[in-house]
Amino acid sequence: EAALTCLTSKAHLETRKAGLRARILERPSRCSSCDERAFVAKTDLGTWNDLTIRLGTDLVELAEIAMDESDDSMGDQLTAELDEITAITADEEFKLQLNGEHDARPAIISIKQGAGGVDAQDWAEILFRMYLRWAERRGFKADVLDLTAGDEAGIKSAAVKVDGSHAYGYLRSERGVHRLVRLSPFDADHLRHTSFALVEVLPEPDAHEELTINPDDLKIDTFRASGHGGQNVQKNSSAVRMTHLPSGFVVSVQNERSLRQNKDIAMRILHAKLVDLEMQKRAEEQARLRGDHVSPEWGRQVRSYVLHPYQMVKDHRSAYQTSNAQNVLDGDLDDLIKASLNAQVKGPGSQGAIVIKTDRQLLPYPRNR
Repeated sequence: EAALTCLTSKAHLETRKAGLRARILERPSRCSSCDERAFVAKTDLGTWNDLTIRLGTDLVELAEIAMDESDDSMGDQLTAELDEITAITADEEFKLQLNGEHDARPAIISIKQGAGGVDAQDWAEILFRMYLRWAERRGFKADVLDLTAGDEAGIKSAAVKVDGSHAYGYLRSERGVHRLVRLSPFDADHLRHTSFALVEVLPEPDAHEELTINPDDLKIDTFRASGHGGQNVQKNSSAVRMTHLPSGFVVSVQNERSLRQNKDIAMRILHAKLVDLEMQKRAEEQARLRGDHVSPEWGRQVRSYVLHPYQMVKDHRSAYQTSNAQNVLDGDLDDLIKASLNAQVKGPGSQGAIVIKTDRQLLPYPRNR
């Protein structure tokens, strides 16, 4: 059986490779990132070629010997090898869906505390660590662009650049409000608390991508950076708060000791926000032309993490859930991400998705995006 599966898999790889070759030859005249996407397709094709070689030499020969000699031990070896290749193939198969205009780019992921006081700041830090661990699991590079400490514990906000194959394509499903239910470690009575954090995911703009920002549209404030409870206050005003007046976007950065460095990082994040805003406008216009109806709650509360009275992580868009909450918080996000992205491709109703209405009073983000 393993031998027959091996031969079938080889034929499947050849089909996928043909599709990638066709994608490399595509050169849409109005697509500014076509060269970038072609490069990514070539890289993916290289991976599929490696899988084909592995199947076409070692495993196919091993399969033929196993079929001729009916050697059970050789069949076990073949099954183990095939299981490994199947796992790699499944991951590469999923990446073929990540073919959006910016999916191949690095991602800038921002986490901000929501309602819930100190618990919300602690929750924001838990999410921050979760995404760092996810990046580490996938072999992606994660650079912390900004980190603002909480008043007593946790963080108020953080921004991280994640660089790896299709980083934005994977992470774009994480945007929205993440909800935590647990026994609060900051409550003397150990009561159950609900906390919220907002996750924002942006594609890092291409260095050659032109976007003109009128200096008159910017309000730039500088202030002194500080740590927990006002500790380690810098004598110079190196932190920067940049406000884009037309959109209302506000970016604060205080991670670096140099005002110039913080300004550069703030401008990069603002650039990414404006590019993302244009993408959203195009998507909304396309949805309007198609006559799609999008619920106003959609994209708000995207996932719940319950640690008490039971353990469960549930994605509200795909209805996917798991009882292994600790593994998820340790960075095991792939199944949740894939379920969410599949639900987005097929539509919120196709996977039995549950849309939960969120009380806007709990989410203090009316203007600053």
